[in-house]
Amino acid sequence: MSTSSTPLRARRIVRPFDGIVAFGSYDGRRHHRGSYEFRLLDQLAAQVPLLYVDDFGIRAPTDGGATSLATCIARCLAAPFRRASKVKANLAVLHARSSPAIPGGTAARIVAARIRRAMRELRIRRPLVWVANPLARTCIDALEPAGVVFLRTDLWEEFGHADFSAVTDAIAWLRHRADIVVYRSRELMVVEGGPTTASSAYWIEPGVDLPRLSAAGDSPVEPAGLRDVPRPRVGFAGDVEPHSFDVGLFTGVARRLPGFTFVIAGTCRVPADRLAAPNVRLVGPLRPDDVAKWLAACDAVFLPQKRGTWLRACHPVLLKEALAVGRPVVSTEFPELSAYRGLVRAGGDEATLAALVRDACFEPHDPRPGRAAVDGQGWEVRARQVLHALDVRGLVLAGSSTN
Repeated sequence: MSTSSTPLRARRIVRPFDGIVAFGSYDGRRHHRGSYEFRLLDQLAAQVPLLYVDDFGIRAPTDGGATSLATCIARCLAAPFRRASKVKANLAVLHARSSPAIPGGTAARIVAARIRRAMRELRIRRPLVWVANPLARTCIDALEPAGVVFLRTDLWEEFGHADFSAVTDAIAWLRHRADIVVYRSRELMVVEGGPTTASSAYWIEPGVDLPRLSAAGDSPVEPAGLRDVPRPRVGFAGDVEPHSFDVGLFTGVARRLPGFTFVIAGTCRVPADRLAAPNVRLVGPLRPDDVAKWLAACDAVFLPQKRGTWLRACHPVLLKEALAVGRPVVSTEFPELSAYRGLVRAGGDEATLAALVRDACFEPHDPRPGRAAVDGQGWEVRARQVLHALDVRGLVLAGSSTN
């Protein structure tokens, strides 16, 4: 017997929501504020209370990360007693990590109870559940959501440390259960756009703060951390993650250009010695507001995206930020890059990419075409696209004129 809810959705039954519970991909305490996920949620949190739930089962993988075993154990044991912590007036973070000694079903019930308590503190009664981490499926129905959004922006099933069967089952369930499935990559949406998601799949590409970024590019201010770094400077801003950042390719290109300085600003999730080269500088993570001036202080931006199936989901925020700042961009090939032909230098091997980086740093560059390509694509526009997609499904902000 079919369980499809399409006929009900076609009648557009209005379902108001008064807050968002987001099961996130990242650690809400420290970084990733500049990520696609956080940028969208920040926009939505300006309109309704938002509870961000992290540490739920799996995260993007690390390869010899810095967190110690003792720290992980301490967090697991303390997690059930932690309350949500306020980040700003309308945004709180709850760490959902459970002790491995607690059986899965019991752990899910404990987490759901903690989430409901945090919802009461934020006065959320009818939540819109936003799912970036697929293993959150175990808690969704217990929250009695007004609706569900599945953010399909990472290929979690490709993360080697995750339970493949559990993750793929959760993804399939979410694609059926969600009211809308949000993709930032058209390629992945096309690959997965079968009957289970065809009517609910939405491509919402990354946004960009063009006025702020272009102003930084036109009037660059040298950050203190770069004043002693020789030019030409080749920059990368973002996390160095083993599934997405090609460490070998990056260091190979750097070694072919010994007179250039390659600067990485972001959390390093691979052993630092794998990036060891005389002309590579690791400066640590940046606040999102500082990214613009760091990019503006570079002569080119390099995106060493790692080859593999993950590229189907790839559409980095950094690409549009670099175009908005007005610096030349060099990248490995990935499907979404087809929309930026003529704006980005693309190659596949060390020698080609090294030559492209050299040319990008020394040839004249006109920032106007790149900025024109991203004009009108602010994060507020992307948030409105999400709200419109929800409205089509009858999901509206409580108290809105549509309700």
